[in-house]
Amino acid sequence: MRPQSLSPDATAIRTQALALGFDAVGFAAAAALPQAKAGLAAFLAAGRHGDMGWMATHADRRGDPQTLWAEAKSVIVLAANYGPDHNPLDDLLHKDRAAISVYARHRDYHDTLKKRLKALGRWLCATQGGDCKVFVDTAPVMEKPLAQAAGLGWQGKHTNLVSREFGSWLFLGAVFTTLELAPDAADSDHCGACRACLDICPTAAFPAPYQLDARRCLSYLSIEHKGHIAREFRAAMGNRIYGCDDCLAVCPWNKFAKPTGLADFRARADLAAPTLESLARLDDTAFRALFSGSPVKRIGRDRFVRNVLIAIGNSGTPALAECAHALIDDPSPLVRAMAAWALRCLLDAPAFAALARTRQVCETDAAARAEWDLS
Repeated sequence: MRPQSLSPDATAIRTQALALGFDAVGFAAAAALPQAKAGLAAFLAAGRHGDMGWMATHADRRGDPQTLWAEAKSVIVLAANYGPDHNPLDDLLHKDRAAISVYARHRDYHDTLKKRLKALGRWLCATQGGDCKVFVDTAPVMEKPLAQAAGLGWQGKHTNLVSREFGSWLFLGAVFTTLELAPDAADSDHCGACRACLDICPTAAFPAPYQLDARRCLSYLSIEHKGHIAREFRAAMGNRIYGCDDCLAVCPWNKFAKPTGLADFRARADLAAPTLESLARLDDTAFRALFSGSPVKRIGRDRFVRNVLIAIGNSGTPALAECAHALIDDPSPLVRAMAAWALRCLLDAPAFAALARTRQVCETDAAARAEWDLS
């Protein structure tokens, strides 16, 4: 272990973190967060995590940093502003174009933050002593409760972090350290009687304030869910093809938010509002090329085109039926099923019925075959 400074310089740590591109810094004790751990247990017991089995794995290690690393004494919580340059709710009005969640329109934030966290960690050990470990959404770390404990904001009724300075647009990372740093005062809840985030949710994914049922959340359905998306949620998806920003974007605290200053978090021109037609034509090679370095890449082409076809079905644009028709023989049953659903939405009843009579008999996947059912 490196020599540990007797008096680590908190001011110097904050200054260095800001110099590395972080927008907010706070200190918390590496101690248990019993309320957060209890909330997670209830969430998992109710099955609200859906397909996200990784949340249940090592659930006993979440909520207490020292179960992850026993030597940790303090947690330095870092936040980076990824605020958009316009209201993402406006993107929902352009039905022939895709709405991609603000966080996913450029570089994968894991990569960007990890580089900065490692740089801070190296500086910390070299100048302040002790040891450290860095985390950014890839380990059983409850970043949002830690951020609240470190005074960076509070978990709003939409369960995400809200900051009085940056609104709802913050990426979080953490540096666990053996240094003993005086913790900052925890932030308090400033949501008041507001329920804008709850009321705007297209699928009523919030059973109560501060509670989320991920199985109904469009971010979960479009990103984490690997199977067919249930019919009850498709119309609500609109043109959202990767994630959903509604509950974040409507937060009144965003009046203090400002566009990000980091180029990695600003939207690429080709991902700001791409046409559904162009995205529907992506094969696997083209998909990987377009989303190289993007978090979108991790869901794979088939799930991505599944989402695009739902948006096409919701577009109300009959001209896009050609894109759906081109995919009815796609190798992926996810894609074939949603191509059929999109055609049902866009074609008149006689035209769809004529096509369905020829398609249902040759469809091998039960779910895709059901989309052609005329009964």
